[in-house]
Amino acid sequence: MVVLAASIVSKSGKVLVSRQFVDMSRIRIEGLLAAFPKLIGSGKQHTYVETENVRYVYQPIEALYLLLVTNKQSNILEDLDTLRLLSKLVPEYSFSLDEEGICKHAFELIFAFDEVIALGHKENVTVAQVKQYCEMESHEEKLHKLVMQNKINDTKDVMKRKASEIDKSKIEKNRGDKGGFGSLQSMGSGRIESSFSDLSISSNGAGFGGGSGFGLNSDVDSFSTKPKARPPPSSTSAPPKGLGMKLGKSQRTNQFLESLKAEGEVIHEDIQPKLGQSRSAAPPLSDPITLTVEEKINVALKRDGGVSNFDVQGTLSLQILNQEDGNIQVQVQTGENQAISFKTHPNMNKELFANESILGLKDPSRPFPTGQASDAAGVGLLKWRMQSTDESMVPLTINCWPSTSGNETYVSIEYEASSMFDLQNVVISVPLPALREAPSVKQIDGEWRYDSRNSVLEWSVLLIDNSNRSGSMEFVVPQADSSAFFPISVRFMATETFSDLKVMNIIMLKGGNPPKFSQRTQLITENYQVV
Repeated sequence: MVVLAASIVSKSGKVLVSRQFVDMSRIRIEGLLAAFPKLIGSGKQHTYVETENVRYVYQPIEALYLLLVTNKQSNILEDLDTLRLLSKLVPEYSFSLDEEGICKHAFELIFAFDEVIALGHKENVTVAQVKQYCEMESHEEKLHKLVMQNKINDTKDVMKRKASEIDKSKIEKNRGDKGGFGSLQSMGSGRIESSFSDLSISSNGAGFGGGSGFGLNSDVDSFSTKPKARPPPSSTSAPPKGLGMKLGKSQRTNQFLESLKAEGEVIHEDIQPKLGQSRSAAPPLSDPITLTVEEKINVALKRDGGVSNFDVQGTLSLQILNQEDGNIQVQVQTGENQAISFKTHPNMNKELFANESILGLKDPSRPFPTGQASDAAGVGLLKWRMQSTDESMVPLTINCWPSTSGNETYVSIEYEASSMFDLQNVVISVPLPALREAPSVKQIDGEWRYDSRNSVLEWSVLLIDNSNRSGSMEFVVPQADSSAFFPISVRFMATETFSDLKVMNIIMLKGGNPPKFSQRTQLITENYQVV
């Protein structure tokens, strides 16, 4: 008693859209749909026709047929109700009810059919509910786009740093070339002015991501950092040969950008500042020094209370963009958590850290690695770990109470968050037994989504702070065993850590003012479950 397929066919028998809800071969469904126009008699008012094996329940829609292929044991009244609901949905997604309009919106129609029929049986939904379900935002899609954008941004930063390093090395090489000075002095002032003008024109829109091409950005930076607005014609800051090479590279960069855009990549281009402007007028690409504090938490909570596993592992990473900033030491301040044990990198001065909380290399003459580090996260300086069985240290506890009444199981879930952290993007995933329909959510603090493919109910809260340290959700499913709702998985992130590690100062070993630095702090879940 199931619907085998829902299809839209032309009156000549051409299949426009077909969605199968049982395991059927393509040849079989194509044969069934090809036989349908031959079975319809002229002048008959019936809305169904039967063969030896299947029943066709259909409804004309202008020049097309909306068709349900069912087995002969299926309830025809329920099939007619399903057909009426589908006939209301088709105009909602395809405004022109012809072959071109149906084919243009084929995927939207298939998604709508899936919301109406599941495993061959009609879902208890309305047209408004189907439209709402199809338009709902996906947390996984947002997260995937965010991760992809972060990867793109990281790649752009790496490209800019490497391009800057290549250009600096070439400038240094050209400065040591004696022939370059003579060739520059032999040029007239008009040619130099035109070279600068060409460079400024070619810099507009020639950037990758931030607006700077391979080799072009470092030239603009090197000129704009000079105290004078523009060098005189007799200046020997760079030979014209280098400028010509860099202009050619920017053209190749444009071609590379165009190919990326053709493949669907989104390239954000910034307007490059003019040569006569000071460097302060342009926004910095990135801080010269970045320190990242990251902690990963692994927790296994018992469903009846208590902690079976609690493990926190943290790292402090250093990322330096410029080579001249490599001879530094980092002064940090640790929190008052005595349960945390710190361990420095083998190349670090352990006594210096133990006595003065300063992270520096054993050999002070050696600089830290710069932008050419082994990974985008930088160089690891410090690691720490904390293990405990104290439930009060857990940032988020989950209580699940399933209870059976008649043929239904009522599940009440409650979360309680510690006041130590404000948690962001909290998602509590509750496994469910295989269901024909979505669970009935009676009460919830936050939002919920049912993943029918994995049979998981996801309870999401964007932010847990002092205004909502506790929350609850209650839903109803058909009768099921209490173990079917475990293990419950949790994921979240926070901008505070257990170690409360803070970077206080950057100490320059060769004198001078310390460069600007930034600190990034995050706590993320690696494996957080209620078992």
